[in-house]
Amino acid sequence: MAPDEDGRTARKRRQIMDAARPVFLRNGYVGASMDEVAALAAVSKQTVYKHFTDKEQLFTSIILDTTGQVGGLATMIAKALDESHDLEKDLGALARQYLDALMRPDVLRLRRLIIAEADRFPDLGRTWYQQGFERSLKTLAAAFERLAERGLLRLDDPQLTAEHFVGLLLWIPVNKVMFWGAGDHYTEADLERLSEAAVAAFLRAYGTASSGTS
Repeated sequence: MAPDEDGRTARKRRQIMDAARPVFLRNGYVGASMDEVAALAAVSKQTVYKHFTDKEQLFTSIILDTTGQVGGLATMIAKALDESHDLEKDLGALARQYLDALMRPDVLRLRRLIIAEADRFPDLGRTWYQQGFERSLKTLAAAFERLAERGLLRLDDPQLTAEHFVGLLLWIPVNKVMFWGAGDHYTEADLERLSEAAVAAFLRAYGTASSGTS
């Protein structure tokens, strides 16, 4: 296949996926219609099936394509903490960025969809978790371990420490909106208060005198 044809194929595939994503997010897997996907993508249904064998393959491609949304948190974590000289400030900034990223309406809808379809597609849900959220947790654990080596944290289990940090940060807002729907009832002030409280609790448990706590 010629390079320009490869490019056209990739663009058409992306066009179909971009059209299909809101259809699945709005209607779920069962309710999603390939006819609607084709109409929104402005292509024929035959063209959709040329690029994706069936609805399951299209759904799988869309979900796995979004792992970068959560996996991208890993870069943010390393950048925020590896050169920190004011851990309380930098951890607070990271907490707010992390919370903002995971409270985005599109991410919340995606998370809700993956959970809803976990029994139907267990391997897909597991892969999304591992490539996305779990990868950011491992990066956070490694960053915390390096901070401990610098005397800024005290910890025995870096992975558990990362789980505790994220749990403190996300338990209230994310769990609530998973049942309530869209997260727009949380104001900027609410999210700021929640992130500050999570960091304060975390540093009381894991901080040292060098990180501003004892």
